[in-house]
Amino acid sequence: MIKSELILKIAEQNPQLYQRDIENIVNAILDTIANALARGDRVELRGFGAFAVKKRDARTGRNPRTGETVAVTEKVIPTFKTGKEMRARLNAAGIDETAQPE
Repeated sequence: MIKSELILKIAEQNPQLYQRDIENIVNAILDTIANALARGDRVELRGFGAFAVKKRDARTGRNPRTGETVAVTEKVIPTFKTGKEMRARLNAAGIDETAQPE
C-alpha cells in the first residue's frame, strides 16, 4: 500500500471528512515521525511498533565490481520494530512471504 492508497482507504471509512483534510493529517503524522527521528528521538505507537534511529560506525567496504577497498562513512539509519499486537495479528493472518504484492 502506498500513501495515496492509504488516504483513499481512510476516506472510504470516513465519508464525512474531505480527502484533502485526510491527506493533510496523514502528511502531518508522517512529517512529525520523520522530524522526531531526525532529532534522534524514538517514536512508539502502541500496538503498532516503534521507530528509532541506529548509528552505523564508519568502516572499510569493498567495491563489488572492482574489488577495490572503499571508506564508508558513519551514518544514521531508521529502524522499525513491530509491536506485540502487530506481530500477533500478522501471525494470525498467515501471510505468505513469497506472495507478490498487487
